[in-house]
Amino acid sequence: MKKEIKENFAFFNAKGLNNENLPKIVLVTGGAGFIGSNFIRYLIRKYPDYKIINFDKLTYAGNLYNLEMIEENPNYAFMRGDVSNQADVKNVFEQFNPDFVVHFAAESHVDRSIINPDLFLQTNILGTQILLNYSREYKVKKFVLISTDEVYGSIPSNSSVAEDAKLAPNNPYAASKAAADMLIRVAHQTYGQKVNIIRSCNNYGSYQFPEKLIPVMINNAFQGKELPIYGDGKNIRDWIHVEDHCKAIDLVLHRGRSGETYNAGAKNEWKNLVLVKHILDLMKCSHDLISFVLDRKGHDFRYSMDSSKIKNELGWKPVINFDEGLEQTILWFKNHQEWVEDIHSGEYMNYYEKYNNKV
Repeated sequence: MKKEIKENFAFFNAKGLNNENLPKIVLVTGGAGFIGSNFIRYLIRKYPDYKIINFDKLTYAGNLYNLEMIEENPNYAFMRGDVSNQADVKNVFEQFNPDFVVHFAAESHVDRSIINPDLFLQTNILGTQILLNYSREYKVKKFVLISTDEVYGSIPSNSSVAEDAKLAPNNPYAASKAAADMLIRVAHQTYGQKVNIIRSCNNYGSYQFPEKLIPVMINNAFQGKELPIYGDGKNIRDWIHVEDHCKAIDLVLHRGRSGETYNAGAKNEWKNLVLVKHILDLMKCSHDLISFVLDRKGHDFRYSMDSSKIKNELGWKPVINFDEGLEQTILWFKNHQEWVEDIHSGEYMNYYEKYNNKV
């Protein structure tokens, strides 16, 4: 496998010569996931001279189908590996010597973290530290951690939190991400590494793994299945289109002040039940499909971030209208039912072998 990758991606053989005349090399961890794959496609479009390495373990949520349209692009490389495995991380840094690291790779589903918290600590905390260690050794110019609004915990009504608010995670996933945030701070304060953290609200859009709220509701509605909602459905979340999030990450990567954290919220807060009814209305489906299920343990009531900092410093703001974004997302899932079916059947897990046979 190692030999095949080197031969197939020979354009990276200039490693170690990182001067300003060479293309930038960006290591994206977790690039086969929902937000990571959207970000890679975004980078390929915006920076055609950049070299993009997708480093992903391909766990259940990693799907190379998400990047099928760019797999032949000469500026894109995929390497399978685990961020919490020293040998895997050393291998990718030795081969590609990246200029930038954008770290998406994480176990991210709250329900799964409640069932198996150890896995979240292994990937989200240890994996982050290993990446930071090698980033320091290989003199990476900027390391950006993709974090979450969940690290702040539940936020009282009529208030929002800025980046310097106390971290108060209430579930194992959020706690593991808060710990990773602290490791980023240590990397900057103790070792002088150039780093940023970006904390986003709930993302939605194409290629989202169908275990999250919006794709679950859309796909169940298409199939006439019940739409399960935790508790009474009054929990509140802020929603941002993944493309707007990608633009925020881009700005933080290239222009963010080292050591700083940036919130990327959309001020688009919805109660879960109201949102689900709205989706059903857009799809012209009956509200009778809604069912209420036992509430999640440690279920935060509301998330809300103040994003003034990224707007004032970097000029970012979300631009995709929520209804338009939702309609686009509904249409995408309607036109990609085979993608959804492959996930439910597990067929997508075989794509790596098909991909690997090509290189």
